[in-house]
Amino acid sequence: MKKWLMAVMFGAVLVLGACGGGDDGASEEPAEDTAGETVDAGEAEDIYKQSCASCHGGDLEGGAGPALVDNSFSQDEIETIVEEGKPGMPGGLVSGDDLTTLAEWLSEQ
Repeated sequence: MKKWLMAVMFGAVLVLGACGGGDDGASEEPAEDTAGETVDAGEAEDIYKQSCASCHGGDLEGGAGPALVDNSFSQDEIETIVEEGKPGMPGGLVSGDDLTTLAEWLSEQ
């Protein structure tokens, strides 16, 4: 009975997390990189919303997954985590240029 209840609760959290999120008025302007190149914050936020927000929350505050705001991970560390996954998080949810854009943006949050 407890396993069934936990499964239902986990499913409800995933569904509610995926359904949430409206336009929070976030800036669509590119954020500056330390190398002088820019990350398109709007593009990175779209990638985040499609692939990550259902577990990590619409505002990086966490949910089924940990909060990502004020994280201490570098861009390379974030890319590795997203590629390989962690316990409770499948790997390969984002790849290629989208992964680079997302990881750079998350490392600046």
